[in-house]
Amino acid sequence: MESYGFLSLVPPLIAISLAIITRQVIVSLLIGIFSGWLIVGNFNILSGIILSVEGIVNVFSDPGSTRVIIFTFLVGSLIAFIQVSGGVDGFIESVKNNFNTSENKISGSRKKAQIFASITGISLFVESNISALTVGTIYRPIFDKLKISREKLAYIADSTSAPSKLLIPFNGWGAFIMGLLITQGLEYPFQELVSAMKYNFYPILVIVLLFYMILFGKDFGPMKKAELRARKGIKFSDGSTPMVSEEITVLKAKKGVKINSLNMFIPLVTMVISMLLMLFYTGYSPNLEDKSFFGIIKNASGSSSVLYSVIISLLISSIYYISNKILTGRETINYLIKGMSGMMQLSILILLAFAVGNLCNELGTGIYVSNSIKNIISPELIPFLLFITSCFISFSTGTSWGTFAIMIAIAIPISNELGINPSMAIAASLGGGVFGDHCSPISDSSVVSSMASASDHIDHVKTQIPYAGLCGIASAIIYLILGYYNY
Repeated sequence: MESYGFLSLVPPLIAISLAIITRQVIVSLLIGIFSGWLIVGNFNILSGIILSVEGIVNVFSDPGSTRVIIFTFLVGSLIAFIQVSGGVDGFIESVKNNFNTSENKISGSRKKAQIFASITGISLFVESNISALTVGTIYRPIFDKLKISREKLAYIADSTSAPSKLLIPFNGWGAFIMGLLITQGLEYPFQELVSAMKYNFYPILVIVLLFYMILFGKDFGPMKKAELRARKGIKFSDGSTPMVSEEITVLKAKKGVKINSLNMFIPLVTMVISMLLMLFYTGYSPNLEDKSFFGIIKNASGSSSVLYSVIISLLISSIYYISNKILTGRETINYLIKGMSGMMQLSILILLAFAVGNLCNELGTGIYVSNSIKNIISPELIPFLLFITSCFISFSTGTSWGTFAIMIAIAIPISNELGINPSMAIAASLGGGVFGDHCSPISDSSVVSSMASASDHIDHVKTQIPYAGLCGIASAIIYLILGYYNY
């Protein structure tokens, strides 16, 4: 692969800068993609345009990326189902007594609603996007009623999705990471992953800070301004627009349908159970040497499992709705399509985010960054530098999984060669990957959190960065101290 040096940083930096300045994420990604392929095409404008188009089209050459995009559309259908069936309204009705909106008791209700949302997000450990989508969709009307900002809901959805999933390995994240550890010659990848958890300071601090902010109400920075605005009944700041189409945001229960939270839980529980079953289904093979629980999980396909699970959920929920005369067959098809249409913007963003990731691989962005620090590493600084490097790569590329793939391949050999605790090196690489993914405006998890919460995406990024940054700085300091003492 040709080395582009510092030029490999140009596309992600352009995309991130323009997204923050212009608030036009799709346009920013397109310009970033074009700038990268312009470099590859030796600054020939025509070549840059052609390569950019092909780069976007080639996203579909990867089955995993294609599955995620199809999954995104189908999740829109599932969201539409649980809304028009009266499932969301039923859930809200069943818990509304927990949230008192009278002026003298509303403060306690706000805390309780945020705690409920956080626990829900952490409990759905099977898949990060399912977690964010569920939290945003279910709690959005409750938060609106209690005058809690959409930005706070997006922050809760984002902070309980990827960070918590990194600490619970029974999901696609764990399977992917264990596969990376195996390629580095580790004989017992699950044990290594578990051993690394106690050093995974960033996701731990994110969750601790989240509950601290909820319990004590010590918001600061842009989030505090958003909360003060929401208390006045103003959902969005000037110039802001919700991330998702209003058609999917404001779907009401079908007229005449008896609202029932069961109409929401059946699709969601089916998806969670199906996800676990599909991890086994895609991971099991008669020729598999290790047929243990973790042996099967590490061999599973995360993208296939989430796609199959949402399809199964849609099928079962459709049968349930039709048989119980909640929806007719024609209405089921109509809402299936309508739900997909509401996810068009998100699907385009995910498509472009994948295209940026592929472009960064073509340019060698991650490899350039990691190689740049190799010559200045000393044993005491390794955990700290691994964390910082992972932060930068994941923020620049908008992907934690791609960062994991790059950094695990660097962290384990370096830790082995210099006698550094490999568990700490693994944790630093993983935590840094989640930090950048947590903050980057081109991160799919941030986009999904904004979409599910119907928040303006850039507002979500701006309000979340101070909190993530605080946890990131604290994590970096801890790695620096522990690295110095070779703990």
